[in-house]
Amino acid sequence: MDFSGNLSDMSALDGMLDHENEELRERVSALEKKVHQNEDEMLCLKSALADALRRIASLESGRTAGLTNNVLPSKPFKPQPRRVSSAPVSAADSRSKRAGSVEQAFVTRDTAPPQKRAPTPTPKAPPSPSPTSLKKWSSLSSAEFQGGNLQMSRSFQSVTCLTDKTRATDRKAMAHRRKETTFNKEEGYLRMYLRGRPVTLYAPTLEEYDLAKKEDQPPQSLKLEWVYGYRGRDCRSNVHLLPTGETVYFVAGVVVLYNVEEQIQRHYLGHTDDVKCLAVHPDKITIATGQVAGHDNKKSSRPKSAQHGKGDPSTAPDHLPHVRVWNSVSLQTLHILGLGGDFDRAVCSIGFSKADGGQLLCAVDEGNEHTLSVWEWQKGEKGHKITETKSSTEPVVASEFHPLDANTIITCGKNQITFWTLEGGTLGKKLGLFEKHEKPKFVLCLAIADNGDVFTGDSNGNIFIWPRGTNKISKALTGVHEGGIFSLLFTKDGHLLSGGGKDRRIVQWDATGLTQTGEVEIPEHYGAVRTLTQGKGNMIVVGSTRNVILQGTLELNFNPIVQGHVDELWGLAVHPNQHQFLTCAYDKKVFLWDALSHSAVWSKELEVPAHCACFHPDAQVVAIGTQTAKWLVLDLTSREPVYSHTDGNEQIECAEYSPDGKYLALGSRDNHIYVYSVDEEGKKYSRVGKCQGHSSFVTHLDWSADSQYIQSNSGDYELLFWNASSCKQITASSSMRDVQWATSYCTISFNTCGIWPEGADGTDVNGSSRAHKADLLASADDYGKVNLYRYPSTHIEAGHRAYGGHSSHVTAVRFLHDDSRLLSTGGKDAGILQWEIL
Repeated sequence: MDFSGNLSDMSALDGMLDHENEELRERVSALEKKVHQNEDEMLCLKSALADALRRIASLESGRTAGLTNNVLPSKPFKPQPRRVSSAPVSAADSRSKRAGSVEQAFVTRDTAPPQKRAPTPTPKAPPSPSPTSLKKWSSLSSAEFQGGNLQMSRSFQSVTCLTDKTRATDRKAMAHRRKETTFNKEEGYLRMYLRGRPVTLYAPTLEEYDLAKKEDQPPQSLKLEWVYGYRGRDCRSNVHLLPTGETVYFVAGVVVLYNVEEQIQRHYLGHTDDVKCLAVHPDKITIATGQVAGHDNKKSSRPKSAQHGKGDPSTAPDHLPHVRVWNSVSLQTLHILGLGGDFDRAVCSIGFSKADGGQLLCAVDEGNEHTLSVWEWQKGEKGHKITETKSSTEPVVASEFHPLDANTIITCGKNQITFWTLEGGTLGKKLGLFEKHEKPKFVLCLAIADNGDVFTGDSNGNIFIWPRGTNKISKALTGVHEGGIFSLLFTKDGHLLSGGGKDRRIVQWDATGLTQTGEVEIPEHYGAVRTLTQGKGNMIVVGSTRNVILQGTLELNFNPIVQGHVDELWGLAVHPNQHQFLTCAYDKKVFLWDALSHSAVWSKELEVPAHCACFHPDAQVVAIGTQTAKWLVLDLTSREPVYSHTDGNEQIECAEYSPDGKYLALGSRDNHIYVYSVDEEGKKYSRVGKCQGHSSFVTHLDWSADSQYIQSNSGDYELLFWNASSCKQITASSSMRDVQWATSYCTISFNTCGIWPEGADGTDVNGSSRAHKADLLASADDYGKVNLYRYPSTHIEAGHRAYGGHSSHVTAVRFLHDDSRLLSTGGKDAGILQWEIL
């Protein structure tokens, strides 16, 4: 048997699967994001539907007295005359009448203030589910509510039965309730609504509060100082060296120009969402970058005319996928292509023409037909599209103008390499023929030699040579890499370099005889080779699949110049007395960063994905919560665990040490807060107890300045208070109105209520942080924005300053110990932005 042949086939198959999975990851990530954004909405809809069904059942059985059972205690019930009809009440009619009373389903035992009931007696109501059973929708998936002949399961399928008419009614009702934000002067509380649910927040005793007052923007502002990270996991050809000595690359919605020698970064901030591709003009000054479709659909929507490629581009929102052409010296935007709806989903590949000095630009989008378009990019502010054509139903990963033939464009991707000819404003297509050679599943990269021959690297580890002007292979180097070849580069000294995506090897070839003259292997923890580019002198710059940029030569070691996380990033903690901070993410990596040197002090890989972190006040240890319910404590000097434990079986959502360092509180996705006493400078832990009372997962928590109390938020928008030493809930929320809190991580509180935008659904804000001087408040929102407010921010829709840069939801914000800088982390973009406070 030919075992060697079988092994080769298996290796090739593995490579194909790896690269095909690369193309699916982004779409899977987008779906995960949508699920995450809709999760809380589904929970609330389940509760509202259960209440509505119970009410329908009561109406149908004629028990009208049941309608008085869940009246808000703050609004005394007044019986209304009811028109009697001989016709039975239909379910559709009942649902249409539920809008005005849906908010009653959200009354909780802790968020509503005590009120005097109306003296008028009301008829006795029939038994109904307790508030506790109604609130625990996260753990009840099949509870049934019965009334007459009506039965309905509280499952996902029941939620999908809501009609469009009912949803529209709900939206109108919620919009009406949003206008009902009130302040009760007698009791001293503010009542706001999140997704229709009332949230009661008590003001400090001496607080002079005017609901109509408009809060101004803070006098301070933010300036982006540094960006940590790089997007190499799923993008190609996105690292280049400019004549200024700067290396240009991108992460999230920021294009970074990084001078490694001088340790200076500049940033192009024109994009509104993820940057996906980058090309440098032959003049080495002009740069084009393409982005994905924006996610901020609440503020603007795509024009109907733009959906068909028509309409006035000046009226099209800039969250559509588009290409920006800009000057790398001044960072000024020169032209914006595609705001008329010319691209679908994202612009995945772009390239300037070379033979004519860069007069044209080609672009490929990520629509179903991967449209290839050619632009005279310098004509007007929005450029002029010469032509476009359907490229392929399969993914396209690269596009490039031929440097010697002005009208020739080469594209490659899954199952294809295509040679295009631009003539008379139309594109002619000629597919590459593999003939006797095995057709690879992916043609992953291409490079063009000085004589015009096209070199391609594919998923089988082959290098094919396509002579200038033909679509046939003249020479093949087969199996030169294990797995795919992600990048090819012709160096200044005439060599060809090939970068392996699986074997992590960089192989040097003599470009004339195509004989191997050297190789080097990139260390495994840096990832596989994603892109190769020429650096200064004989230096080579490498972008890796683990979002690392390295610099070196084949003779010398490759050292990282940019590092970052690869997977979703949530964990952020600041050092209590130094300019350092720690991040941890789902990629299992933990980084300790120095904010002054802009570098990683150290990194460590854990056994499980991490979600949150906090420093002990003595700064000897750091606690890290993971996705597996395990939490551990790392010694900052040795980087080794000194303690670990598992609480529950759900993710640890948040963790905070008390200001005196004697306690550690851990908020879990199992709805509980676990409290531990801390000894021996953070190296010994003993369970104090478990705080039970939340009806959904714990999202944030704060300690009081005297380390006696805890306040916490949950996924169903509760604000609860606890005695830390006994783990008992303090049900009289008004008694906590004058407590001083050491931090403001809870997004739902009286002092932070101003960070919620108009029409907030409860998931718009992911985190908040108060400056140590207690004059500023920062928030992280779901639309890629970092927002700066005055502190306290106690009025809805408070004046603020908003800053873009993140493309994904911003997951956390933190001020450094001296309030000189603000840090923010992105979720899916895995980027870390460091802002200087001016």
